[in-house]
Amino acid sequence: MQTQNHSVQQQQQQSLDQQMVLRGRATTNSHRESLTGDEKEEEETKSALMSFRAKEEEIERKKMEVREKVHARLGRVEEETKRLADIREELESMIDPMRKEVATVRKKIDTVNRELKPLGHTCQKKEKEYKDALDAFNEKNKEKGLLITKLMELVTESERLRMKKLEELSKHIDSLH
Repeated sequence: MQTQNHSVQQQQQQSLDQQMVLRGRATTNSHRESLTGDEKEEEETKSALMSFRAKEEEIERKKMEVREKVHARLGRVEEETKRLADIREELESMIDPMRKEVATVRKKIDTVNRELKPLGHTCQKKEKEYKDALDAFNEKNKEKGLLITKLMELVTESERLRMKKLEELSKHIDSLH
């Protein structure tokens, strides 16, 4: 919007400058007719000089306008650069404020995992050995139970046979008397 207003102002100024040059020429032309050759030449030189000065002033004014535009844009660019730097700082602070601590804990977790693997294998091996030993223990205990039962049967049978033999001997002794 500002550049449109500026452009309209430039066009108006150029129009005014052209009108002034044309008036100067018209005035010069009416004076030329009444002037002599040297005066005409001098008048033409003055007119050309005025026209040249008007153009120089217009060029200078346009240079100033361009310079102002450049300065304004540079100011905006600097402001945007500052804003972008502020945004970058905010983003970097938001990334992870505890990044170092998180990295340290992750390394410790990895270390513990590496230590756990062989311990897990050892544990499984020991569990298998325990199971095998428990199975062997239970088998021997079962065998012992069977042997104790057999022993009890044999002892019972032996006592029964001995009692029977004692009774027979007792009867035999009684019959001898």
